[in-house]
Amino acid sequence: MPNPWDVGSARLLQHMGFQAVASASSGYAWSTGRPDYAVSRSDVLQHLSSLCNAIELPVNADFESGFADDPAGVAESVELAIGTGVAGLSIEDRDVDAAERLYDLETAVERVRAARLAIDRTGHDVILVARTEGLLIDPRAVTRAIERLGAFAEAGADCLYAPGVIDKGDIAAMVRAVAPKPLNVLMMRPGLQFSELADLGVRRVSVGGALARVAYGAMIDVAEQIKAGSFDGLAGGMQGKVLNDIFGAFEK
Repeated sequence: MPNPWDVGSARLLQHMGFQAVASASSGYAWSTGRPDYAVSRSDVLQHLSSLCNAIELPVNADFESGFADDPAGVAESVELAIGTGVAGLSIEDRDVDAAERLYDLETAVERVRAARLAIDRTGHDVILVARTEGLLIDPRAVTRAIERLGAFAEAGADCLYAPGVIDKGDIAAMVRAVAPKPLNVLMMRPGLQFSELADLGVRRVSVGGALARVAYGAMIDVAEQIKAGSFDGLAGGMQGKVLNDIFGAFEK
């Protein structure tokens, strides 16, 4: 499940035949010239509405920490997100007031439970993804991450997610801990192939802001060549006619 960062990239992914997409909080923030976690709830809600209205694919929302500290605030945010048309959304256990700190387990579980109840109240069939961000802070905290994923599964999450897990054994352990619910694995760099992840029992894969980083990296490489006096790097770009044909099909 790839992660577009704007309407254009979302439409390209639909054109390529992907079955679903997920938003990327980092990619979206960068597209507005801001760092990750520097966008507001209203910004993200508008972004999600734009994505859902622009394509026919299911959209899973990277909804950060729910843009609220307390469970009631998370529930309110979740209901607003569902109103944009998303098919799923994720809630992190990262403290909204301190990016390098997680909520304690009891609080994190209550926030997931509040999100679950909010979804159920709406009557919409929206997938709740519960994320623990601990491995992005401390890559060694695998046991803690597994404990949290298990607790989130019991609290009503439909899919579990621990960005930063890399080792095959750790991935397999997470799959077992949350079974029969699915585990999402984030692939941010080259490494395991999709078939290897499937063999480990992984049922969903996303790439976060990786596609946006690739796009920005390519642009910077060519811009550096231009700054040095060469336009050779422009040869690698897609033809404007091809892009016009792709995007024009969405306007018919």
